Amino acid sequence: MTGTLERGRMRVAGFADPEMEYQLIRQLGAARYGGAAIGECLMLAQRIESGVPASWVDAFAAAAARQQADAEQRAARGHAVSAHDAWLVASNSWRAAEYYSAISDPRHRQYGLASRACFLAAMKHGPWRCEELSLDCDGRALPAYYLSAADADAPGRTLMIVSGYDGTLEETYLGYGRAALERGYRLLLFTGPGQMDTLRFHDGLCFIPEFERIGTPAVEHLLTRAQTDPARIALMGISFGGYFATRIAVHEPRIRALIPNSPIVDLHAYMASFVGFDPAQMPDADDFRAADLDHIPDHVMPPQAREMSRNLILRIGGTSFKDTYRRLRAFRVEAAQLATLRCAALALVGSGEGREPLAQYERFVASVPGASGHLFGADEGADGHCQAGNLAHSAAVSMDWLDDVLA
Repeated sequence: MTGTLERGRMRVAGFADPEMEYQLIRQLGAARYGGAAIGECLMLAQRIESGVPASWVDAFAAAAARQQADAEQRAARGHAVSAHDAWLVASNSWRAAEYYSAISDPRHRQYGLASRACFLAAMKHGPWRCEELSLDCDGRALPAYYLSAADADAPGRTLMIVSGYDGTLEETYLGYGRAALERGYRLLLFTGPGQMDTLRFHDGLCFIPEFERIGTPAVEHLLTRAQTDPARIALMGISFGGYFATRIAVHEPRIRALIPNSPIVDLHAYMASFVGFDPAQMPDADDFRAADLDHIPDHVMPPQAREMSRNLILRIGGTSFKDTYRRLRAFRVEAAQLATLRCAALALVGSGEGREPLAQYERFVASVPGASGHLFGADEGADGHCQAGNLAHSAAVSMDWLDDVLA
């Protein structure tokens, strides 16, 4: 035989750049709950230049537009299930394009709002009741969603979920919200200052350390709803949300169960670990502002690092890179505060997340009375940040624990 058996042109090939590789795994992982198609993602990856954000944005924006048009056509022909599925995929593709768009670029808001619109269209054709909300934080109306089963009118278990630095309400539904709804939970997805959803509506609204300023209004909203059992309110935080949720819980005694994934108690140390030094201590001569980044050549700072640095400065509200890390020092939960937590707590972390995330996980478990922990490993494909490679297993661990706690 001289021929080679070939059943298709798709190849399982990712990126040499580790951050872009993680973003691809993040997109592939969403396939478990309807947010992507594996084959489509792998074909898109072949058209993207490793470590070049602009090529990622163009590829995913084009795919999202095609997927959205497909959903609209199917809905117009009365195929509600197919339209629902296509809109969810389009929503997550718009999110992927939003992720690598600079927040100073008008496309960042455009793609984010497109992701939201596709998600809401999907919900109109799906199995859950979905209500758009706004929660007040310091006089600003911040977006949120409340979801439940169509017959969930009596008081029941409620899970609040807050995402992190670059997660969105729509992605949080795909990652953990749908898993909670399948288990009968009422669901509140909410967001705070500085987060991606908030930036779609409020220019220049930066992160704040005191996330209880949105967490308490979120709890108070739930207590106005007949579907809420006040004795069974739980809170989960994803990525940076591990800090946000922990910060909320130490100030909010009405939270009965807490799941930080991962448990970040010192955001400054957490972020410094990824650059390998503490930028708050860097010499002034090496410091730079967001406006300086356009003048730094690629061989000094690659395009991806440049855009990530720009977004961090603008979203934390620093005047420079050094000042940004100084501001991050305020984002911490002290051991004495952790010791006051009286709710049940389960800390989640992946074994491959790095030394500092693992150290903060250990600190959380040691400091919170009665806290449990779960370390995800490589064998289950869940050792990465927020278990993006195996969301179903992560949901099984967290939701089964929550079922037992709130039984």
